[in-house]
Amino acid sequence: MTKTALLIALAALVAVPACNRKDDRILFDGQAFRGKAAAVSKDDRRVFTATVSPVSASIDGAVEAARYEGMKYCIENYGTSDILWTIGPDTPRESLVIDRDALTFQGSCRP
Repeated sequence: MTKTALLIALAALVAVPACNRKDDRILFDGQAFRGKAAAVSKDDRRVFTATVSPVSASIDGAVEAARYEGMKYCIENYGTSDILWTIGPDTPRESLVIDRDALTFQGSCRP
């Protein structure tokens, strides 16, 4: 086998495991959460909700994952992670909005 062929084969072997996106997930409290953030209305896209699940995996992890989704939304859309939370990370645990094992935060991206 030529040196070039050996390098190509080695590169292919290294690249295949890199295709596994599960390894790229961000963990919160040691858990992976599904999450999304979206504008509440078309009129004011600064106001958004961030939803993550499953909360049953870890309430503390879910809170941090929802905070992350909100920050990611504001950074992608407004270039800032500054958020005024209506329901957010500082909301007392007993007042959080949890429905069907999903936690929902609501906030507004600050300019």
